[in-house]
Order: sequence, then structure tokens, then C-alpha cells
Amino acid sequence: MFKLFKNFTKKDILLVIICISFVVFQVFLDLKLPDYMSEITRLIQTEGSTLSEILVQGGFMLACAFGSLATAVLVGFLASRLSASFTKTLRKKIFVKVEKFGMAEIKNFSTSSLITRTTNDVTQIEMIIAMGLQMLCKAPIMAVWAVLKIVNKSLEWSILTAVLVGVLLLTIGILMIIVLPRFERVQKLIDKVNSVTRENLTGIRVIRAFNAEEFQENRFEEVNNTLTNTQLFNQRCFSILNPIMNLIMHSLSLGIYFIGAFLIEKAGMQMKITLFSDMVVFTSYGMQVIMSFLMLAMIFMMWPRAQVSARRINEILETEESLKNGDFKGNTKEIGTVEFKNVSFKYPDADEYLLKNISFKVNKGETIAFIGSTGSGKSTLINLVPRFYDATDGEVLVDGVNVKEYDFENLYNKLGYVSQKAFMFTSSIKENVAYGKSNNKKTQEVIEEAIKVAQGEEFVLKMDKKYDSHIARGGTNVSGGQKQRLSIARAIARDPEIYIFDDSFSALDYQTDATLRRELKKHTKDSTSMIVAQRIGTIMNADKIVVLDKGKCVGIGTHKELLKKCAVYKEIALSQLSKEELENA
Repeated sequence: MFKLFKNFTKKDILLVIICISFVVFQVFLDLKLPDYMSEITRLIQTEGSTLSEILVQGGFMLACAFGSLATAVLVGFLASRLSASFTKTLRKKIFVKVEKFGMAEIKNFSTSSLITRTTNDVTQIEMIIAMGLQMLCKAPIMAVWAVLKIVNKSLEWSILTAVLVGVLLLTIGILMIIVLPRFERVQKLIDKVNSVTRENLTGIRVIRAFNAEEFQENRFEEVNNTLTNTQLFNQRCFSILNPIMNLIMHSLSLGIYFIGAFLIEKAGMQMKITLFSDMVVFTSYGMQVIMSFLMLAMIFMMWPRAQVSARRINEILETEESLKNGDFKGNTKEIGTVEFKNVSFKYPDADEYLLKNISFKVNKGETIAFIGSTGSGKSTLINLVPRFYDATDGEVLVDGVNVKEYDFENLYNKLGYVSQKAFMFTSSIKENVAYGKSNNKKTQEVIEEAIKVAQGEEFVLKMDKKYDSHIARGGTNVSGGQKQRLSIARAIARDPEIYIFDDSFSALDYQTDATLRRELKKHTKDSTSMIVAQRIGTIMNADKIVVLDKGKCVGIGTHKELLKKCAVYKEIALSQLSKEELENA
């Protein structure tokens, strides 16, 4: 928990100091009230006392009460401002940290867990800071100060107060031992609820198509009931605190008066007045001690969950990124080249290599394609260029420089990436195509030209607002082929040195595919293109074709060369096209 506090800014630390100062002042005012009450009691029992003297002391009591109220309001305001400011900074740090994660770290945490940690867990920290500054600081100060005030009043009353405080602390300790492990389980169950809900929303079409609504409801009900029952158990445990607190407070009052009655009865006349005054004061201070521990008890109810949340947040912030940013930002001797030198790759948690000893080079203006059976490692290989993963062995060079040496921004400015699964952001068509920073300025003309080359002009111009038409989250209001064309347009608008197409033509019909590739070839004649595809027709005109089989390169060459010398490529080609079509290609 305390590790998080190193994220406090200087402004936050200043606010903490101011809050604690006001809390100390508030405690001082609260503990002055019994002194004035004692003085009023003494004046009432003293002959010759005037009403004006009593009213003066009463006026001081009212001033302390209003001062304490005003200070409490001010502390509450400052604490809320501090907690909101701190959690804003914390959310930003988590967001920025997650942005730096490689795919390995993302998979390790899971998307639903990262969402919970950024929202629910941060909210728990916000609550503990807001309440903590008002109660956690106030409680020990008040307890110690009040104890010092009463320690010399009466041994019997002090022992009674100590015993009851001990009972309260024992109860809190037992509850902490029982409840703390279950709070960690609660946060994991919230992750699971988020995961099931997210899965249900994203897979709604499949769920309806297979009449699986009841199955999904049962899945959600199971995890939801588990979360509810765990929370109910925790709250039932904490509900014991309230009656115990009331019992202790009333027992303290009753005990003080019971002991006081015996002490006053045995005392002389002069001592009776003093003892009665001390009893009134001790009762007030005793209540202040119990109230301070009551505030601690309220914090202890929130602390376990906040502790678990803090640990989960620290797991993100302290995770070491597997992908380290390089510092190369200079000019390169080569332009538009990509080279793999004896590259092998396996996932961090895997035992076997997915790619083994891959070597090739593609030069500026050339097109290189990758084909192979499902699971042969095509997408994994091409994802090593933008460093979604780093090669386990060997080197991946862009423009003659190892990609590990590049500053991320400098590397990405060289690339135009089109992912296997086309993704659209919630904004207009124009904003989606012009998305991200690049070396060139994306004017309206550039955007329109990119959409035209990607064969998207036809459907875009039919929309109500044309280029300003709205795209829903994930592109749910356009078809799969339209999303792919807009994704390709987004890469074209960057005008990069190197294009990476990761099976980006699969949702297109053959005619659109052929037209797009023909126009793309004209537009990208000075750029390097790397294409992953399943269709022979998409790649047969590539300058080089790399054939992968079980993670190994089994052939490199042109379409005609591979038909003659690579059995795997010929088998794939004959499964898609007839012998006559291949000969005439």
C-alpha cells in the first residue's frame, strides 16, 4: 500500500501536510471541550459563581465546536481534492505503463483484469486516501492526546478504559485475519465478472445463433453469486463491529459512573466536587478515546480491500517491460529494407520454437509475401518487424539497423501496419484513416486518395456524411470487407517506407482484391511491401515468396520458381487453382 505513495507529487505532499495540520488543530478543539465542561461544572458547584462566568465558558465551548466543524469541512474538501488528484495521476501512470507492455505482458494480466485494476482498484485507493486523511490521521492523534489528558485522573477509570480498548482491538484483529484473504478473492471475482460480461457482449452474435443465452446466463449467475456471497460474508463479519462498539461505549459510560459512585461516596465533601467534575471530564475523554478507535475500525473495514487493490496496481507499475525502447533516432544508410538473419522465436512461456532459423532480405520497392498452412508462423514472423514480440535468436533489421536499437517512435514512423483483424476506433471515417502520428501531413486530399486506392471510395461516398460519417466502436456499423479497406487506407495515408499487410485481404472478393492490389502496386512502387496471405492469387506477383511449414522456411523464390522446386507451395497452389490457371498465371 505504502509503495503507491511514492507516486505523490510535491503538490500532493503539501496538501497532506496542510490536511494533517488542520486535523491536529481540530483534535485540539475537540479535546478543549471537556475542559470547558469541567470548568462549567466547577462553577455551578462553587458558591459565588455568576451566570456571566458560566456563559463565557459556554461561549468558548460553542467557539470550539464551530471551529471543529469548520476545520472538519475544510479537511474533507482538501482530502477529496487530494484523493481525486492522486488517483488521476495513478490512472494515467497505469494507462501509460500498459501502453508500453508487449503482448506477453498483456496476455499475462488479461484485458478484463487490466480494466478492473484501472477502475475499481484505483477507486478503492481513492476512498482510503479521502477517508484516511480525515480518520486515520485523526484517530491516533486523538487517542494519544485524550489518554494523556486522563492518565492522571483515576487509576480505576484508566484500567477500565484500557480493558475495553483491548477488547475492541482484539475484535478488529480477529476480523482482519478472517476477512483479509477474502478481499483478495473479491477483486479476482470482479475480474471474472468483467471477463464474462465482456465475452458475452463481444460474442453476442454467436451466443444468439447457437441459442446459448441460458448457458451464458448460468455462467454469469455462477460467478455473480460467488462474488455476492463472498461480499455478504465480509459485510456480515464487519456488521459485528457496530453492536460491539455500542456495547463498549455504553459499558464505558456505565463503568465510569459506577466506579465514580463508589469513589464519591467514600470521599470527603471537598473531594466529592472534584471527583464529580473529574468523572464528567473523564467520561468525555473516555468517549473520545473510544471514538478514535471507532474511526480506526471504520478504516480497518476499508483497509484490507484497499491493500489488495494497491498490491494489484503495484503489480502493473512494477512489471518490467519485455520490450526495451532503443535510442537510435539517426539516419540510416539503407532505406526501405527488411532483413531477417537466422531468426528463431518462441513465446516466453513456451518450450518449443515457433519459428526456426529464418533468413531473407527484401529491398526498397520490392514485395515479399509469406504463405503456409495455418499455424506455420506467418503472422508471428511479420509481427517481429514492429516489435510486438522480440526475436528469441537472430536479428531483425530495418534499414540495416536491428529493430531492438530503434526508438519506438522512429521505428513506427517507417512502418504502415495493417493488422489481421481490422480494427476501427469510435470516430469518423476521416479520423480513422488519419489516425496516429506520421512523418507526412494528412490533408483531406491525402485521406481521399488513400481511401480511393484502398477501393473504399464507392461505399464511403454512399454514406450520409461521406468522409465525416460515424464509425461505431470496433467498426460494427460497417462490413468486414469495408473495415479491411479502411484499415488499408489508414496505412496508405501514412506513406511509410515499409508496408506490412497481415492477411489483410481475406474479407475482400476476388475482383476487389485484384483491383486493390493493382492500384496499391502503383501507389507503393517506391515502398517495400510485406504481405501475409492465404490466397495464391494475392501473392503470385510478389518479387519474393517465403513458404513456411511448421515454423521453418521450406522455400524462397518467385511464384514460377516455387511451383517447380517447392512441393509445399505447389500443394497449396493446386488446392486453390487448377493446373491450367497456374500455368497461365
